[in-house]
Amino acid sequence: MSGPVLRAADALAAEQLPAFLYDLPGLRAHAAAVRAALPERVELYYAAKANPAPPLLTALRGAVDGYEVSSAGELAHVRAAVPDAPLAFGGPGRTPAEFTAALALGVHRWHVESERDLHLLAAAATGPVDLLLRVNLPVASGTLDSVALAMGGRPTPFGLDPDRAAACLELLARPEYARLRLRGVHAHLASGLAAAEQLALAERVVEWSVSLAARHGFALDEVNIGGGMAVDYADPAARFDWTAFGKGLADLLDRRPGLTLRIEPGRALTAYCGWYATEVLDVKHSHGEDFAVLGGGTHHLRTPATRGHDQPFTVRPVAAWPHPWPRPAVTTGRATLCGQLCTPKDVLAHRAPAAGLRAADRVVFAMAGAYGWNISHHDFLMHPHPGFHFLEGGED
Repeated sequence: MSGPVLRAADALAAEQLPAFLYDLPGLRAHAAAVRAALPERVELYYAAKANPAPPLLTALRGAVDGYEVSSAGELAHVRAAVPDAPLAFGGPGRTPAEFTAALALGVHRWHVESERDLHLLAAAATGPVDLLLRVNLPVASGTLDSVALAMGGRPTPFGLDPDRAAACLELLARPEYARLRLRGVHAHLASGLAAAEQLALAERVVEWSVSLAARHGFALDEVNIGGGMAVDYADPAARFDWTAFGKGLADLLDRRPGLTLRIEPGRALTAYCGWYATEVLDVKHSHGEDFAVLGGGTHHLRTPATRGHDQPFTVRPVAAWPHPWPRPAVTTGRATLCGQLCTPKDVLAHRAPAAGLRAADRVVFAMAGAYGWNISHHDFLMHPHPGFHFLEGGED
C-alpha cells in the first residue's frame, strides 16, 4: 500500500467517502519502467478502456507511444485529453457514423474486424487510411483454459477467422479500395497471461502473419499482439515480468528485421495506481458468518464481481464512535465485505480475514486503477457517485 495514498484516504471526511484515489507519480514511474523494458521496435499503446480518466491519460503520455480506443466517443474523449497522441481504433460493431467521426478526428491505425468494416471504411475514407486486419487465430487445445478472458483462439465476436482474412485481402486488391493501406496483422487473443505465455502467443501470431504476407505478397510492416498482461489480484506483490517479456520480444525481432511490434496493455499499466476508499456502515451476523456492509460497492468497483476475485484491501481503524448504541464488530475473524446494493452479488471480498473490523472503520481497496468506475453500473439504486482524487506527491 502507498503511504501517501493511505494518508490521503485517512484525511477525507466521512461525507467524502466512498472515493477513488490515484497515485499519478506512481503511475508515471511504473509506465516508464515498462517502456524501458521494451525493445525500440515495440510500440507501447495504452488501452484507454481500462481507465479513461483524463489525468491518467495525460500522466501516461510521456511513456506511451499512443492510445487504443474502441468507440467514437472514447476516441473523442482521448483526443481531447491528449490532442497530440497517435490513436488506434478497433472494436466490433462500429457504426457508419463512428467511421465518419473517427476519420474526421484522425486515427493513426484502424483495426479491421470484418469485411463489413472494410466496406464501411472504404466508403467513408477520402484519403489514405492505414489498417491492420484483426485475426482470431486458432491456438493449441488448453492454451487459454486458465486465462481470465479469452478474446480469441475459440469462437468469439472479435476479429476474423483466418480464411476471412484472405477474403479481405482480395477486397483490398480492388481499385475502389486503393485508399486502404494494409500495414499488417492484429491478434489480441486473451487477457491474464504471464510473460512466458504472452511470448509464446506473440511467436505464434508473428509466424502466422509472416506466412500470410508471403502467400499473398504484401509487405508486413507491423504486428499488433494486443494486451492482456496478467494482473494477480490474489497477490498484489506479484507483477508481470516486463524484463523477461522485453527480452523475449527483442529475440523475436532480431529474427524479423524491419518488423514493428505493438502491444496494448490497459489493466497492467493502471491497476496498481488506484485505490477505492470507503467506510464500514454496519457489521451484521448471519447464520454464523459476519458481513461488513460498506458505503458504495460494485456499482463503483464492479471488477471483483465480474471476475470472481476478492479485491485486496487494508483496514484503517477509526477510534471515534459517536453513537450511544454498541459498536457492531466482526466476531468470527472473517467477514464478507459487501456494498449497499439489493443483490447478493454486491461483494468486494468473500470471507476475508477481518479480525477486529468495526463499524466506522475505513477500508481501502488496492488495485482499483483499472476497470473500476468506468465499467460499473453507476445508477443502479441511484446511490451518490464517489469522489475522485488525483494525487501528486500525496496531495490532490
